[in-house]
Amino acid sequence: MPLPKDLDPYANPRAFYGAELRRLREAAGLSQNELGERAFCSGTYIGLFEAAERRPQVDISRALDELLGSGEHLQRLCRLARTSKVAGYFADAAELQLRAVSIAEHSSMVVPGLLQTESYARALTRAAHPYSSDDIVDTHVRTRMERGRLLDSPAPPLLWVIIHEAALRIPVGGAATMSEQLDHLHSQASTRPRVVVQVLPFSAGATPLLDSAVTLMHFSDAPPAAYTETAYSGQLVEESELVEHISSAYDLARASALSPEASLSLIKSAAKDHATDAHLS
Repeated sequence: MPLPKDLDPYANPRAFYGAELRRLREAAGLSQNELGERAFCSGTYIGLFEAAERRPQVDISRALDELLGSGEHLQRLCRLARTSKVAGYFADAAELQLRAVSIAEHSSMVVPGLLQTESYARALTRAAHPYSSDDIVDTHVRTRMERGRLLDSPAPPLLWVIIHEAALRIPVGGAATMSEQLDHLHSQASTRPRVVVQVLPFSAGATPLLDSAVTLMHFSDAPPAAYTETAYSGQLVEESELVEHISSAYDLARASALSPEASLSLIKSAAKDHATDAHLS
């Protein structure tokens, strides 16, 4: 994938990284495929860096510097290009979501970020950062709401979500916030044709990925990738065998979940329960 002719190398740090990588590669007389082979990745991967469609990686930048004899040039540019508004451990996955044609999520305890309301996101963020200032919390919430606009794009990805029933019952932010959140979840799943939600009921017992938050992403021009997350860290998974293993576990969890129609009924019922609690409080 060559660098597009209309890509301005000085538009942003990532574009400059891509232009410099291409310049160094061509000076070494290597094709994208040849450099990829030496760096133990694909030529397509090198092309994505050169086209500024992927954020450069620290480890591969170090390897490329060694292969191209460029000192620490690409590593320094990599640090500049990896600036992001989201948490560093999630930044790569967040950018991949923008390119994905389909996103499959599994969440055991919370509603996935792309489907969160502002009040729910604020309650989660405040719980995760109890000692942070309101300004910091506001920034996190604003960034999460911006990510949700992906579903409003002209060609949104197919979003398939498996959410455990526990996430419907835990009163994040209180009963009123939960009622609003579940009404929103129900609306998104019932009115958006490219959003599918399934609930794993308590009766399903132990299922694959039960203790995991997992996102699988598929692309039209690249192999699938996965992202796993815990409270304060996450990992992007691109190794094909592990991605396939996670995908198989996701399929098994999906088979144990309620149908989309039954899931909508349970979500609506849970929303009413929270609304009643809010009224009584």
